[in-house]
Amino acid sequence: MDSLTLFGLLAVTLMLVFYALEGRSPWYIAAFAAACVLASVYGFLQGAWPFGVVEAIWAAVALYRWRQRVASEVDNRFH
Repeated sequence: MDSLTLFGLLAVTLMLVFYALEGRSPWYIAAFAAACVLASVYGFLQGAWPFGVVEAIWAAVALYRWRQRVASEVDNRFH
């Protein structure tokens, strides 16, 4: 197994773990977004640019969900 394949395996494994933990804390959503960025980088480095693009979009969606969740939790503290 070469280093690029190992990097990709790590990225998608982190995505899976953080996705499974998202309900526990908004920080797991942020970690999922970061893992999606890593998977996107892997896709582009491997030459699978459609995978890289889709993972970049997933990262943006996850960041949007993280912002919503943090705002919701802050709002709930003050009501």
